[in-house]
Amino acid sequence: MKRDGRTLDHSTLEEFRLLALRRVREGEKPSAVVKSLGMNRTSIYRWLKAASGRGKGERALASRAATGRPTKLTPKQQAQVFRWINGRDPRQYGLDFGLWTRQIAATLIEQKFGMRLGVTAVGRLLARLGLTPQKPLQRAYQRDPQAIERWQRETYPGIAAAARQSGADIYFWDESGFRADTVHGKTWARKGKTPVVQRPGRRQSISAASAVNAKGGFWFATYEGALNAELFVQLLKKMMRGRSKPVHLVVDGLPAHKRADVREYIASTKGKLCMHILPGYAPDLNPDELVWSHVKRTGVARNPLRAGEKLHIRIDQQLHEVQKNRGLVRSFFDAPSVAYISDC
Repeated sequence: MKRDGRTLDHSTLEEFRLLALRRVREGEKPSAVVKSLGMNRTSIYRWLKAASGRGKGERALASRAATGRPTKLTPKQQAQVFRWINGRDPRQYGLDFGLWTRQIAATLIEQKFGMRLGVTAVGRLLARLGLTPQKPLQRAYQRDPQAIERWQRETYPGIAAAARQSGADIYFWDESGFRADTVHGKTWARKGKTPVVQRPGRRQSISAASAVNAKGGFWFATYEGALNAELFVQLLKKMMRGRSKPVHLVVDGLPAHKRADVREYIASTKGKLCMHILPGYAPDLNPDELVWSHVKRTGVARNPLRAGEKLHIRIDQQLHEVQKNRGLVRSFFDAPSVAYISDC
């Protein structure tokens, strides 16, 4: 594999140049040396020519301090550029493109500071700030980074403090659907021939709701059909049945979660149940999403139903196994995306 010298720091590149020169002087062929170092073929001949000058030798291959015009921006302005770009989207500043390019950054600098920089100068600036071009993970554009930051730094800590004061438990809630004909993973087949998995003519499906707690608590219920507000209230009542401690329940913004009859039921509990809505388009903030990922990865998709077996029985059994394994439940809170959650 060839190395790109532009990705190496000055001292490393100097070591490569000096090592190549010494090995050629000891009798190795330049082509063999450059191949073993993984460098471009023309590089070694350029180095040899530079070192052959009278009185130069290895000194000609020493690294020199980088030159170039200094940026016109003050250190304070450079820090501001970093804050604009790091983890942000250009569209948040009224620009039309969703990815940072040197030209987009130059446009924003001109808008904010009234200073025009070329794309080359902007590229050098971004490199000095420790920013590199990378392929982004795609997330919904409607996702609001500021709302997520507020949730992690302010909203959730407030929920946790209220729960501690009242001796309440905090649970995270989510729903998911299951189908008997869902296929995950890989299967063996002849090379070059993509296998086809036949689905059964009669499809079984079931839905489930669950609530998970950082201390290892886990509640679940299965149901059929789509979730509406009436069914959601029924599930909430089932979850609250027999509980001695109040519950702070964190849910996503599904419309069924926010209907008037849901709010009426919660009000009727007189503080026994409080509900909080996660920021939109941020399922990674909910550890219950990891429960469903685990169940689907290890369940029917890996161990298909036998003839005559009912899907709802299998899912019920699998969720019971999760419920009994408090260590497994706690492990869903180890993911970096939910590290903000305190042990409540």
